Amino acid sequence: MVNFSMLAPEINSALMYSGAGSAPMLEAAAAWEGLASELGSAASSFSSVTSGLTGQSWQGAAASAMTAAANPYSALLSTAAAQASSAASQANVVASIFEAAQAATVHPLAVAANRNMFVQLVQTNLFGFNAPAIAAAEGVYEEMWAQDVAAMVGYHGGASAAATQLTSAQSALQGALANLPDIGVGNKGSMGNIGNGNFGGQNIGNGNIGNGNFGGGNNGQDNTFFGNLGNGNAGFGNTGFGNFGLGNSGNGGSFAMPGGNRGLGNLGNFNTGLGNTGDGNGGGGNFGSNNVGFGNFGNGNMGFGNNGNNNMGIGLTGNNQVGFGGLNGGTGNVGLFNAGNNNTGFFNAGNGNTGIFNSGINTVTGGGNNFGIGESGIGNIGIGNTGSGNFGIGNGGTLNTGLGNAGSYNTFMGNSGSENTGFFNAGSTNTGNGNSGNVNTGFWDSGNVNTGNGITTDTGATNSGFNNTGPNVSGFYNTASGTGNGIIPVTNGNVSGFFNNATGANFMNGNMSGIGNTGVPGVPPGFPSEVLIFPVTYSGFSSGFVNTGTATSGLFSIVKTLQSLMS
Repeated sequence: MVNFSMLAPEINSALMYSGAGSAPMLEAAAAWEGLASELGSAASSFSSVTSGLTGQSWQGAAASAMTAAANPYSALLSTAAAQASSAASQANVVASIFEAAQAATVHPLAVAANRNMFVQLVQTNLFGFNAPAIAAAEGVYEEMWAQDVAAMVGYHGGASAAATQLTSAQSALQGALANLPDIGVGNKGSMGNIGNGNFGGQNIGNGNIGNGNFGGGNNGQDNTFFGNLGNGNAGFGNTGFGNFGLGNSGNGGSFAMPGGNRGLGNLGNFNTGLGNTGDGNGGGGNFGSNNVGFGNFGNGNMGFGNNGNNNMGIGLTGNNQVGFGGLNGGTGNVGLFNAGNNNTGFFNAGNGNTGIFNSGINTVTGGGNNFGIGESGIGNIGIGNTGSGNFGIGNGGTLNTGLGNAGSYNTFMGNSGSENTGFFNAGSTNTGNGNSGNVNTGFWDSGNVNTGNGITTDTGATNSGFNNTGPNVSGFYNTASGTGNGIIPVTNGNVSGFFNNATGANFMNGNMSGIGNTGVPGVPPGFPSEVLIFPVTYSGFSSGFVNTGTATSGLFSIVKTLQSLMS
């Protein structure tokens, strides 16, 4: 963005005198002051009641224990009140700084009058008689420019100084929460959790693993909302660092903290939009880096459906071109502004996709690919999935059925673990909601292999739930079993849900969630068909409802049907 010192006074003056002015900031300051007053009053009342009880009628060990438990809550209220009061004070300061900067800025009408005079003088300057007046008008205009820049410099410096006076509300409240006992059931680890089934400290919500998370099923630090895997994410099913939205996945590379995506279904780093693959893209369905627009394949393109590098335009093929090259930039496409190959739809930069803004390339089977909108993964059906074989919206893992799952083989929503059937599980192989432990059947368990709610201990059993067969199985009437070939050991288990069956394979049976799914022994695409020269088979690796086969998601085997039609 252009710095304000480079902008003419017509722009700076217009910006300072347009809009709502300082009124919204003053209203915000008043609201913060009201909140600070309410919180301070609540803290004082809480302390007064506690002191009155323990100082008069209530004595002894129970009173002392109550006082020890109550004091941190009073401190939390006081901390929140101080934060609100500080925010109110700084909001008033910023409003005052704006009003001073506006008063120091040249009024737009004065700038317009100067420019009108300049034009009239130039138009009537037949013999050069107006040259001194023209120079004087230009001199005044330069003074206006300098005056506006000085006002903006003061405004920027004052606002920045006010902002630095604000401490992070999240860090301050987390510090206060650290001194509080847990509120809820099934919490395990540090202090200050508010909710159920959390493993860590200062979490607010259910089933989180880590510290400072807000929401459910997050695994990491300082995540907001549901099913995020990593740190500082806000939204659903994001993987990495600092993503905002649904189903975004950072992919590392040369970045120390991969992520930073804004939008839906972006695979890479610092993308803004939906369905982009790569780094630094803005728009939708771009494959590569630093593209701006839709459906570009390559790097540094601007426009629609370009295939190559540093192009500006529509449907160009090659490098460093400007203009219009055609309706599509790839080959075998049906639709408009596709830069990949064999796509059907609009603005697709990947290969074999059907839909809009898809950038996935199927490197596993080479055949059909995504069906939906904004898919950057492989073989997904839905919207904004960055993983593979997902059925739903915003899934960052593999073969999930649902919304915002960052793990793999999950059914339903907001799971950052794997093989879960339910909602907001940060652990794995759970049947239920808000579990941060593993292989639980129930709600809010931070322990492992439990049947029940809010349990923090580990039972040491092999499965939980009812009428299950196989190790690491939760839920009801699930089976994971098979016999090896006598040389390569077989692995069975990791199943959750209801009435699922993964049997008959000689290498792996399980990795399944959902309801009523049946695994069929085979070798899914991308899985090794041999181990130590011996043929192996798999059964399971699925999610969803009433599917038959291995490595599938969705319901009633619809994914397998669509994949066969698209291949």
